[in-house]
Amino acid sequence: MAFRAIFFDIDGTLVDSNDSHVAAWEAAFAGVGATFDRQVIHDQIGKGADMLVPTLMPDSDEETQEKLGKAQGAAFRTGFRDAIRPFPDAHALLARAVEGGQTVVLASSASREDFDHYLDLLDAHDLVDATTSADDVKSTKPAPDIFAIALEKVAPLTAGEVVVVGDTPYDIEAAKKCGIAAISLRSGRFPDAALLGAGAIALYDDVAALLGDYDASPLGR
Repeated sequence: MAFRAIFFDIDGTLVDSNDSHVAAWEAAFAGVGATFDRQVIHDQIGKGADMLVPTLMPDSDEETQEKLGKAQGAAFRTGFRDAIRPFPDAHALLARAVEGGQTVVLASSASREDFDHYLDLLDAHDLVDATTSADDVKSTKPAPDIFAIALEKVAPLTAGEVVVVGDTPYDIEAAKKCGIAAISLRSGRFPDAALLGAGAIALYDDVAALLGDYDASPLGR
């Protein structure tokens, strides 16, 4: 039986934004005199600032973490966000889920401000049943909070009736902590080994590939 609800990540999954987030983090870290290789930053994309900053700067205090998060958000919105576009067939994939009677939830570590921008960009207001963002939780991915809140919003559905679609190991890890299966997309440019190692039940190149195989995929079976 097909899953009755689908929790979609946004950054790197529905919209092509991961490189922009990396560049915005570079700018934020430069502001405090810190420099990291782009790949090192990329490997943390998918986490919110509350998880990303302590990983790269383990000695940073809470004030520094908050300052960096705000700096990254400002750099992203002023220098990069307007150029971001949805991946091909992102809207169509959401519409296909709705047509099949599945509940669609967008569940992201993005801020509410960025989240609302993405909803407009995807023209998805009429397709989405519920949302969760970084503003709704204490801890972002890979903590389970975002998907746990989303699960509450689709009650009485249970974790076994839900699947996550994401692009990072952190989506998969967060889903797994809630007992939710996860499909991963390569559009975030994480290695297959990292995605499968985290527990992805299926891999697709991008949303277009998942849409093209919808009926045979875990979404449609």
